[in-house]
Amino acid sequence: MRRRVGIRVDCPARFSLDYPRRSSKNGPVRTCVIFNPTAKGDKARYFRRHLDTIGAECALKQTAAAGGARPLAAEAVREGFQMVVAAGGDGTLNEVLNGIGDEPGGFDRICLGVLPLGTVNVFAKELRIPSRLPGAWEVIRSGTESRIDLLQVEYVRQGAPARHYFAQLAGAGLDARAIELVNWELKKKVGPLAYIWAGFAALRGPLPRITATAAKHSATGELVLIGNGRYYGGRYPVFPRADLRNGKMEVCVFPRTNWLTLLRCARMFAFGADLPASAAKTFATERLTLTSPTEAPLEVDGELIGHLPASFTIERQKLRVIVPG
Repeated sequence: MRRRVGIRVDCPARFSLDYPRRSSKNGPVRTCVIFNPTAKGDKARYFRRHLDTIGAECALKQTAAAGGARPLAAEAVREGFQMVVAAGGDGTLNEVLNGIGDEPGGFDRICLGVLPLGTVNVFAKELRIPSRLPGAWEVIRSGTESRIDLLQVEYVRQGAPARHYFAQLAGAGLDARAIELVNWELKKKVGPLAYIWAGFAALRGPLPRITATAAKHSATGELVLIGNGRYYGGRYPVFPRADLRNGKMEVCVFPRTNWLTLLRCARMFAFGADLPASAAKTFATERLTLTSPTEAPLEVDGELIGHLPASFTIERQKLRVIVPG
């Protein structure tokens, strides 16, 4: 479901971060940009050089620590903003998403925009948002509003039940263990390669056995991935049949995660081919439960959030996002 919301904005030929003056019955759409002022990388530095321009006509909210984008997004909902832009990586975007969800009716009141300033930016790739900042901001200014599915997981965090929303993907087993092992200083220097290095380290240790149970399916393995969109870890099409708007999540259960599994997936990693059928059991479902007899970490949108057991549900076309027109 899409709705054209682009508005003409006078701007010079050279890139300018002008306020996205979108129309509504009550005038221009009130927009809030949430960002991490200490983010590293060329895109983040380029973004910060334009803060005066942005702040002249739309609100800026700066995070002060990890996890800080979530309360800022909730605050933006309470303050009556109509669009919240997550300027950062997939982690920042997930915090903003959950902040919107923390407020009653947040997903009905807020349209989500994305400025991909992070290391991998899987969700931005899924939405076809340009990786370069000028093109990404042009999407915010004159793109199209679309409704996509929203996933929710209930799980255990520090021994207590918790709930978390996510837009793109979740995982339990090997990939969550790799995120636990990521050297963040190395990530700042080599980007996505830090995750690959951590993945190799995770392969050397014991991994939990995880059972994925749905209404018509059940499978057990060392890695379970849940996808809303097609991509995982960048542009790897782990979920080739995924549809952001069909009301179902895609599930991949890898029985073993060893060097043979990596070899089977080599064409996908090297050439962007689809995940081979021999590597994992795949199915689509509206509800899913993950359990493990031993401690098993859980990640969503690339961020470690807790441990199994976990139950997943999906709300069809609940999330309003801005995509290229």
